[in-house]
Amino acid sequence: MTRPAILTRPPPRAVSQQSVLLFRIYVAYRSMLSVVLLIMLISPNTRPLVGALNPVLYVGVASAYLASSALLLAALAWQWRFNQRALFAVFLVDIVALVLMADASGGMISGLPVLLVITVAASSVIIPNRTLATLLAAISSLAILSDTVWLILRDSLEINALFPAGLLGLLIFGVSLMVQFVATRLGRAEELARSRASDLYNLQRLNEQIVQHMQTGILLVTDSGAVRVMNKAASVMLSPERPITMEQGRKLRDYSEELSEQFQHWREAHLHRAQPFRVAEEAPTVIAHFRELQSGSEREALVFIEDYTPVTRYAQSLKLNSLGRLTASIAHEIRNPLGAISHAAQLLRESAGLSEADRRLTDIIQQHSRRVNQTVESVLQISRREPPKPEYILLAEWLPNFVGNYLDSGRDTAEVTVDCSYPDLLVEFDQENLQRVLGNLLDNALRHSKMATDKETARIEVSLDFSKHQCLIDVIDTGAGVPAQEQALLFEPFYTTVTEGSGMGLFLCKELCEMNNADLFYRTTARGESCFRVALNQRDL
Repeated sequence: MTRPAILTRPPPRAVSQQSVLLFRIYVAYRSMLSVVLLIMLISPNTRPLVGALNPVLYVGVASAYLASSALLLAALAWQWRFNQRALFAVFLVDIVALVLMADASGGMISGLPVLLVITVAASSVIIPNRTLATLLAAISSLAILSDTVWLILRDSLEINALFPAGLLGLLIFGVSLMVQFVATRLGRAEELARSRASDLYNLQRLNEQIVQHMQTGILLVTDSGAVRVMNKAASVMLSPERPITMEQGRKLRDYSEELSEQFQHWREAHLHRAQPFRVAEEAPTVIAHFRELQSGSEREALVFIEDYTPVTRYAQSLKLNSLGRLTASIAHEIRNPLGAISHAAQLLRESAGLSEADRRLTDIIQQHSRRVNQTVESVLQISRREPPKPEYILLAEWLPNFVGNYLDSGRDTAEVTVDCSYPDLLVEFDQENLQRVLGNLLDNALRHSKMATDKETARIEVSLDFSKHQCLIDVIDTGAGVPAQEQALLFEPFYTTVTEGSGMGLFLCKELCEMNNADLFYRTTARGESCFRVALNQRDL
């Protein structure tokens, strides 16, 4: 954004930049006038009008007037700073020079004294001090009156010349006072405009700071979909791999296909149903809103992008709190009869003479009893979860021990490999929580690998993201993967793709990761394999 140029308030008794500019114009006028006055003496047509009484005096004063103009032009060229005293001296010299040339030309009948009006008016505008400007007007009036009296005493003028001389003096005073009044009003207007410009500039800076530090992403998009303005929050959400660049002029489609499609649909239908989406696999879920903005001849729109994750978490929290209270109140009402049903089914199965079909029915009863009990237990764990107790974990030693204990607990046919090439890598996590997270992820990976390949295989890979200072633990399986339309539901409670699952495992893992300042999300590897990634804060290398 371009910032307006703001004039600074001039210090007391200083010559403003505007006065300097006007003085430059006056010096140019003064230089041309000095040349014209000399030419009038040389030209046969105008020779009788100037220097009639004293040609020598006229030539001398006109030459000195021209020389002083040259000196002033040189001083301006060298950026010489004029103060009020110097300006007063310049105008005083001009008044004396004009009066002397008028005296040498016959006084009032020459018409040269009229030029004093321009000089006095210029001094009233250029000199900030009103007292000095009024003094110059008084000097001019007294000088022309004194010169007129002197010429009358010398018999060069008639006595009736005093009247036009007096009128000219009054005119000089009147012009000086009027110009000072106008200059004062203009100065006040300039100060007001300067103050308003400063306020607007400060307001602009404040608005920029507010917009740039807002948590909501804001984009200014043209009708063609080109991004003109983008704040930092929008850059982080739409360009997580390079959030600092904040390029402008790129198309909205370059940042997100989904966002571009929603924008075009809103433009065409004038209706928008906010749909959460992700820019990338590792990016947070966001939601966009659009507002029309008329700017001149071009239609523009404001795009507001908000992180949808807190909304989702809040909704889930409300859901689980309600569910937890309900489950906690009726758990004993469910688990006691459930235990009785399971025990009865077990006793029935051990009965002699039970047919194979009946045995199958007892197995179904026990299976579903365990499933219901698992669901109740999972919900209770979430409802009464305790704050984590983080500690430093050396992954290179901890992961092989964890996998070994995991395989010894009844996973004889499973094959799990660990790839961690960072022997000194430390992460901060609650050990019990990490065991539960990785255990659930391995259960899920081995189950889906067996469904796809009839082999229970999985691998754990550890890598580092130096830009985010994170340690990444990937649990990879060779299953069929999760369809794109279902990936957003993976971490929803009670969502499952297998009949024997409770739908609480992945949700519980997500919750445990967030409790330990970590993140869990689903992605696919470069080879198309399913991968659940745990992003932990890295402590040391």
